[in-house]
Amino acid sequence: MNILEVPEIVIQTADMIADKLDEKLKKTFKNCYLSTLATTTSLLKDGTTFVVTGDIAAMWLRDSSAQVKHYLPLVTKDSQIARIVEGLINRQIKYIGIDPYANAFNKEPNNHGMKADKVLQDPWVWERKYEIDSLCYPVQLAFQYWKLSGSKDIFDETFQKTMYTILDLWKIEQYHEEKSQYRFKRENCPNTDTLSNDGKGSPVTFTGMTWSGFRPSDDACTYGYNIPANMFACVVLKYIGEIALSVYGDEKLATEAKELNNQIEEGIRTYGIVENDQFGKIYSFETDGLGHYNLMDDANVPNLLSIPYLGYTTVDDEIYQNTRKFVLSIQNPFYYQGKYAKGLGSPHTPHGNIWPIGLIMQGITSKDPQEIVELTEMIIQTDDGKQCMHESFNPDNPHDFTRMWFAWADSLFAELMIKVVG
Repeated sequence: MNILEVPEIVIQTADMIADKLDEKLKKTFKNCYLSTLATTTSLLKDGTTFVVTGDIAAMWLRDSSAQVKHYLPLVTKDSQIARIVEGLINRQIKYIGIDPYANAFNKEPNNHGMKADKVLQDPWVWERKYEIDSLCYPVQLAFQYWKLSGSKDIFDETFQKTMYTILDLWKIEQYHEEKSQYRFKRENCPNTDTLSNDGKGSPVTFTGMTWSGFRPSDDACTYGYNIPANMFACVVLKYIGEIALSVYGDEKLATEAKELNNQIEEGIRTYGIVENDQFGKIYSFETDGLGHYNLMDDANVPNLLSIPYLGYTTVDDEIYQNTRKFVLSIQNPFYYQGKYAKGLGSPHTPHGNIWPIGLIMQGITSKDPQEIVELTEMIIQTDDGKQCMHESFNPDNPHDFTRMWFAWADSLFAELMIKVVG
C-alpha cells in the first residue's frame, strides 16, 4: 500500500462530481476517481513519485501517466497535486534515461521483474518490452501539465536531453532491420509474449513510420508498424517541437521533431490506410511496409478507437468514422458480444472477454448521448458488484473477470464520468 494521504481537494472534487451522477454511479465513480492516489501512489524521498499499475508492484510509463491525467485540472489549486505530478514526470524521465526501450520499472534497483527474459538486464527494469507509447505518454503528461499549470520547473537539462534520446530511438527504429540492436526473447511463454525471428520480430521495410516490438497491451506486434502508436508519436512530436522552441529556444530539437513527424505522417498516409469493401477507407492496426496488414483493434490505448482522444484527428474525420464502424463490428476479430455486454477485447486476455477500457474509450469518443448511457450501463452492470474497473470480464458471466485492481481502467472511467457531467 502507499504512503500518501489523499489531498482533501481530491476528495471534495470527487464528491462534487458524484453529486451530479445518479445513485448507482456515485460510489463507483468516487472509487475510480480516488483509486490512483488512494491505492497506487508513493511519494519518494528524492522528490519523485512512484505509481504502480495496481496488483503488479511495478510502474509502467504508460499506465502511470494515464492514471493521473484526471487530476491535472487540480494542479493550479493544490500544491501537493502539483508535486505529485511533477514528481511522476521527473521519475519517468529518469527511467527513460536508464533504458528507453523498457516499458515497466521498479521502485528501486532490486532486480525484481521478468528476469528470465533473454534481454539486456538492468536492476531498475521490471520488463523490457519496447512499445512506442511508453515514450509518448510521459511527454504528453509533461506537455499537458505545463499548459495547465504554467510551470516550467520540469523542463530542466535532463528533460531536454531525454527528448533527444526519444527522437534518436524513433529514428533508429525507422530502420529496424538495418540499425536496431533491440531484441526480445522470452522462453516457455505464449507467442504474444515474445518476438519471432530470434527476438527481432517479423521482417519490415522502411515506411517512414517507427517500429514497435509490442502493443499497448504488452502483446507482440504481428507487423512492426503499429498505426495508432505512430499516430500518438506524431501528436507527441508536435508537443516536443513546441517545448523545444518555447522553453529551450532549441531550434535543432524543434526541426528534428518536425522532420520526423512529417516522415511518420507520410508513412501513415501511404501504408496505414486500406480500402475495405464494407467500410471504405479505414486505418489498419498494423503493417510491415511489405504488403501485409492487420485489420483489427485492441482495447488497449492507443488504439484505433482512441484516435481523436489522442489528438491525431477529430471525431468527425471520415476515415476515423469508417474505422470506428469497422472496429465496433464483428469484422474486427477482437470485438465480442455476450449476454451482458458487447465491445472490444484483446488477445492479451481470454478469448471473448471484453475490456472496460474499450467500453470507456468508446464512450469518450462518442458524440451520441444514448450510446454513452448504454455503455455506462454495461460497465456498471458487469463489475461483479465490486464498484471498480477490471482488466476484462466474460460478457456471459461478469463474475468471471481478470484483475481486481487495475488503476488505469479506474482513472479512464473517471474521465468518462467527468465528460458525462460536463
